[in-house]
Amino acid sequence: MTTGPQTQPVVVTPTKSMGIAIILTVLFGPLGMFYSTVIGGVIMLVVTAIVFVITLPLGGLGVLFTHPVCIVWGAVAASSYNSKLLAGAKRY
Repeated sequence: MTTGPQTQPVVVTPTKSMGIAIILTVLFGPLGMFYSTVIGGVIMLVVTAIVFVITLPLGGLGVLFTHPVCIVWGAVAASSYNSKLLAGAKRY
């Protein structure tokens, strides 16, 4: 039985950059959302594909409406992730 000093492990989790989240979604659309939210990326990938197929006779212009949604969702997801991460860190 040793009664030496007790060490507590520290887990370091990096935050997600909102700037990178926005840049990735601007450049890659739903694929860029995978940086900030995997589930959101999958959902918007399916929605964008469906909207593209439906608006294909118009040249796929429906994507012009889904792309901004991806950008906003990616930024909000990165901010939400950081808020939850920092709130969890303050509990300890």
